Amino acid sequence: MLTETIIDAKRGDWTIPQRWDHFTPAEHRVWDILFARQSAALAGRAVSDFFEGLDVLSLSKPGIPEFDELNERLYARTGWTVVSVPGLVTDDVFFEHLSKRRFPAGNFIRAADSLDYIEQPDVFHDVYGHVPMLAQPAVADFMQAMGAAGLAAMEAGALHRLARLYWYSVEFGLALEGGERRIYGAGLLSSFGESRFALDDSRPRRSPFDLKQVLRTRYRSDAFQEAYFVIPSFAALLRLLEQADLGALYAELEGELDLDPTD
Repeated sequence: MLTETIIDAKRGDWTIPQRWDHFTPAEHRVWDILFARQSAALAGRAVSDFFEGLDVLSLSKPGIPEFDELNERLYARTGWTVVSVPGLVTDDVFFEHLSKRRFPAGNFIRAADSLDYIEQPDVFHDVYGHVPMLAQPAVADFMQAMGAAGLAAMEAGALHRLARLYWYSVEFGLALEGGERRIYGAGLLSSFGESRFALDDSRPRRSPFDLKQVLRTRYRSDAFQEAYFVIPSFAALLRLLEQADLGALYAELEGELDLDPTD
């Protein structure tokens, strides 16, 4: 199988077999409920690339996706694969996977009585939220670059800076499309409540994406965001990361006060 030929699970990378046949009918139903509810909620809110990704990867099929089948389509499209992991992995393992065009997905799904929130990202967040965007070449290249940048940030002792870039782009990013703001971050795409809050509520600050400001801005993981950053395009976001001297920025920001997201 494609996944097994690409992934060497003996390297301590936390990958495990998906064992798709072990998912219960009740767990598949949770996926279907979440998929239908979120797809309806995102109409007119998510970037068109997200819906294209759902289509070309056939993610609308009932039940939790089988990764070997999914990876045949995703690898052919952008050279990425999805790998199963038991849950949250360490930072070094996570960024190493990204740098090799592998996306780690939690091999479990939330309970039916916890549709709106779980503490750890599950297969719905990881696959529905992240994977459709990985079918887009610019996003696929950006995510690989983020993997390499994450490993470099760890060596430089600046992971907290890089984590903010990841948070405000990959997880909670907004993009301009047709002159309007649209959702592309996985944390928004997979959240029923925040996918509405991010675009409609008057409280959060929505600013043009500025790399230095992003690296300085704190975030919260236990509540809806108080700030969102808006990119002009995915090509522009990729170009920004490729051209940035992140090491120099980390040094420049050393000693600078962090910014509150409401500032």
